[in-house]
Amino acid sequence: MPQLVLEDLNLAAAERRLCVAALEQAGNIVGAAHLLGITRHAMKRRIVKLRIPWPRPAAQLQAVSLSISASA
Repeated sequence: MPQLVLEDLNLAAAERRLCVAALEQAGNIVGAAHLLGITRHAMKRRIVKLRIPWPRPAAQLQAVSLSISASA
């Protein structure tokens, strides 16, 4: 997983950034949970608690897939 730089010492913001990064890298809840070393159920609770939009809207998915294919 790429290194994340925190802007401040806000624990909730750090948790949200880690969850979003894991979801983007894995592409699904099970994979993200595995990357973070938590259960799928715990990942789902964090998505709800931190108000992370998941699954992502189709426009975001397309933009992410285009940026991944361009960098490959």
